Amino acid sequence: MTLEEKLGQIQQTTGIGGHNGKGNFTPEVADLARRGLIGSVINVRGANNTNTLQRHAMSSRLKIPLIFAYDTIHGYRTLFPIPLGETATWDLEAVEQASAIAAAESRSAGIHWVFAPMVDLMRDPRWGRVMEGSGEDVFLCSEMAKARVRGFQGNDYSQPNKVMACAKHFAAYGAAEAGRDYNTVDMSERRLREIYLPPFQAAVEAGVGSFMTAFNELNGVPATGNKWLLRDVLRDEWKFDGLVVSDWDAVIEMNAHQYSANDSEAARYALNAGTDMEMNSQCVADHGNQLVQTGKVAMDVIDTAVRNILRAKFRLGLFDNPYVDEELEQVTILKPEFLQAARTMAAKSFVLLKNERQILPINKNIRRIAVIGALGNTHHETLSHWSGSARAEDSTTILQGIRAKLPNSNVIFEKGCEVYCTTDKDFDEAIEAVNYTGFAIVVVGEPRQYSGEAGSRAVIDLPGRQLDLVKRINATGKPFVIILMNGRPMTIEWLAKNAPAILVTWRAGTMGGHAVADVLFGDVNPSGKLPMSFPRSTGQIPIHYDMKNTGRPIEKSSASSAQRYRSKYLDVPNDPLYAFGYGLSYTTFAFENFIINTTTLTADESLGIRVEVVNIGDREGEEIVQLYLRDVASSITRPVRQLRGFKKIRLDVQQRRHVDFVLTKKDFGFLDKKWRLKVEAGVFEIYIGNSSDTTLKRTFTVSTTKVF
Repeated sequence: MTLEEKLGQIQQTTGIGGHNGKGNFTPEVADLARRGLIGSVINVRGANNTNTLQRHAMSSRLKIPLIFAYDTIHGYRTLFPIPLGETATWDLEAVEQASAIAAAESRSAGIHWVFAPMVDLMRDPRWGRVMEGSGEDVFLCSEMAKARVRGFQGNDYSQPNKVMACAKHFAAYGAAEAGRDYNTVDMSERRLREIYLPPFQAAVEAGVGSFMTAFNELNGVPATGNKWLLRDVLRDEWKFDGLVVSDWDAVIEMNAHQYSANDSEAARYALNAGTDMEMNSQCVADHGNQLVQTGKVAMDVIDTAVRNILRAKFRLGLFDNPYVDEELEQVTILKPEFLQAARTMAAKSFVLLKNERQILPINKNIRRIAVIGALGNTHHETLSHWSGSARAEDSTTILQGIRAKLPNSNVIFEKGCEVYCTTDKDFDEAIEAVNYTGFAIVVVGEPRQYSGEAGSRAVIDLPGRQLDLVKRINATGKPFVIILMNGRPMTIEWLAKNAPAILVTWRAGTMGGHAVADVLFGDVNPSGKLPMSFPRSTGQIPIHYDMKNTGRPIEKSSASSAQRYRSKYLDVPNDPLYAFGYGLSYTTFAFENFIINTTTLTADESLGIRVEVVNIGDREGEEIVQLYLRDVASSITRPVRQLRGFKKIRLDVQQRRHVDFVLTKKDFGFLDKKWRLKVEAGVFEIYIGNSSDTTLKRTFTVSTTKVF
């Protein structure tokens, strides 16, 4: 290969109109493909479009195929719940299936490479991209990362229904200061290794084919030019041999970081750090030749990047078959079984936060019912910021879902206010509908553009006048249910105190309207659990269950007047409004006969745990059994408790089932000062229940200390 051709492989360019375009390309892109001067294209999609552009690439001197890439985040055309909502299912098989369906639709449309999963751990719900991740817990994020990689890639991502996945954003993007997108990150190496890196390492262990660099700087060095991250950790420690791509313009943005003085320096830093491919900006293409000629970038660095790119193309099977079967697209997109899977997943993702006097489920024989809220009847709002190629007209609104569920009932709709709810001019019509029907389903939350990339919010209350509308409805004295459409945890303390019922539905995707109706009217028993804590106030952020204690922890049993000099707020409690792992059901589960197989073990031994779960309610349902571990004292301080296992089970009425867990040194240990796994002698506590604040406890002792 000539140097020009090598630099071409490092360049990823875009189709017309970017993410929201129609998937076609310009004559200039076709010319670059014919000359062998691009390696990948983002946003060109549709089997005919990709095959046409691929033919241009295959007419080049070396006939190296293009990789077509796209932001398939939670579905291509069949849109599943946002990843945070998928995570609320705590159902790894369902999450894997959703990613597999997204892969099948994407590949049929000519896409080889999807920029998912986002495995950034996040603890600040002000950050708009929390919708795209798996929440606040290291263990849950890691398990979800592996499930999504398995779904996208399978065992062989050259297959016609699989794609190459991309673990993003490496690293610590979820810790952006003040929850403001693209912002600075500065943290200790311990926090980075214990909290923010493990989900990425889990993705490597699952065989992920590619990584994407983060927009943020980490401890003074932008991630795209961070040699320690990209070479020392990713390549040398984790032995990753896949492809590393920059995020959109992240190479050239090192200038704005004040890290590089110009585009040439930005290219040099990115290449030497280990970024293999540049997305959108053209610093490497424009300056790579000069950088090599002047010795600022060694030819071996260029060759290594190109090898990583070509290896990905071989693994995708593109040298054997660079084209896609154009007939496959028509029979794959929006398959009935895909739509049913999306409906099932959406219902599983919903989290019931409150159900006062068992107001839910609603009797299907209800004669009149009101649906209030513009979010409940706007097709555009069924989508999310990252909705792929999903189309609003394919989606079912909540109003449509309810009307389909109640064909013989009078379902009245009033918007109450527009989506952004800036005035109260339509309140009276909504109140009239509530008074007439006597029962209201009130749909409130965030417009789709209030979350996602660049969707950070300083205040995460209900936007606009929505809360005023709910207060007016509450004043009627008529029963009502809150449906929360949201891309993040929100501060909803007034609703928690006053609304009879609250159902979190996230942004539920193509079949979300039907799924909401399925749950509201009892065809599906809600089983979702929160993957992130819901704060009482933005002043509590960051808030997460696995905090560390201070030397002056608050004692809940003590009188508040005696706790002035404790780590607490004067105006709100320390604990969240709704805890990580919390979620109600239409039935009730009891946890009994909690046993461990020993009370003393060595650092090399494992611990067996068993608990019996009983459905003591009057409906079948699913429960998520959660196991947490606490290291009572250690030479490196540990969190108050950490999730170490979970299992989702279904139980009929009065059915009992044993649930077993096994904990090993990986669960007991922590990283010592040399980043080795260390299991330390001492006392541990195990908690089992259906939320992170469970109190059901057993104690055991590790009798020896060992470094592994």
